[in-house]
Order: sequence, then C-alpha cells, then structure tokens
Amino acid sequence: MQTTQLQPSRKRYDHLTILLHWLTALCVIFLFASAHIWEVLERGTPLRKGLQSVHISVGILLAVVIIWRLVWRMTHRTKLDEIPMPRTLSLVSKLTHWALYGLLLTQITLGFLFRWAQGEPFYFFSIFPIPDVFGIDSSLRRTFGMLHNNVAWALVILAGLHALAALFHHYVLRDGVLRRMLSTTDRTAP
Repeated sequence: MQTTQLQPSRKRYDHLTILLHWLTALCVIFLFASAHIWEVLERGTPLRKGLQSVHISVGILLAVVIIWRLVWRMTHRTKLDEIPMPRTLSLVSKLTHWALYGLLLTQITLGFLFRWAQGEPFYFFSIFPIPDVFGIDSSLRRTFGMLHNNVAWALVILAGLHALAALFHHYVLRDGVLRRMLSTTDRTAP
C-alpha cells in the first residue's frame, strides 16, 4: 500500500485541485439548472430530450471528476499554511466538505440508478452507451427519481452555504481562505 506524504506547506491549492473544484461547481450548477429548465419544456420535444441527454452526460462527467478528485486528495496531501480560526469553525468546515462529497457521491449513484430503472439506454455525449450492469427494477424508478431530486436540493443548498462562507471569509474576515481556491500564484494583494 502506498503511503501519502505531506507536501511542504503552501498558501494555495495546486492547479489540479483548483481545476477539479471549479469543474465540480460548474457541473453541479449546470445539472441543477438543466433539470429545472427541461421541466418547463414540452414533453417529447427534441430540445427537452437533447437537454436531458446533455444532463446525463454531464452527470457522468461529474462522476469522473469526483472520483479523480477523491483519488487526488487521498494521494496528494498538501498542507496549507494555517489560517487561525476557532476550533468550532474549523470542524464545521471539515464536516461541510465531507458532507458535500457524500451528497455528490449519493447524487451520482442515484442518477445512475434512476436512469437504469427507466429502462432506456443512455450515452456519454453520444460516444458510448452506459450499460445497466445491475438490472434495476423499473418499479423503483419513481423512488430513485424522488431521491435524486431531494439530494439535488440538499446539495445545492449546502454548496450555496459553502460559497457564502467563502465570501464571508474573503470580505469580512479577510483571511485568505477564498484566495486559496482562486489561483496558485501567491500574490500579496487581498
């Protein structure tokens, strides 16, 4: 088993961590918005079906990004310079990050289960099909759909709170937390 070594302390996250963070955010925003946009479109129209197809493909892309992100996080433990904050705030921050990961993994799993329960083939950007390897019972379709929707709302609410906390750190506390995820260059300007 490979052990991970802590890298030297630094002020910012590395390029890949930043890229994966913002790819995750963009995917979540697109997925949430697209699901609500197609609800107002007429059923069976090419626009609605096309939007659903892109939604599924971006969901698959999100699965890849999250897996990549977790593997990168476990194998490249970069210690960032300490930012003084109360212990409770630090604990809430860690719990929020792990809750976001948990919700993302749950949402991705529910998306696959929901789609397989629908019994229709689905593709990754029309390149290759995603086979139903579990033979999901179609009677679970409604349950998986409801859970997928509920987790989406929980994810967006928690991600919104995460974003507000980052803005609070940046504009009120001025402690550099947000700058860590914006750039890998160590600028001195706030």
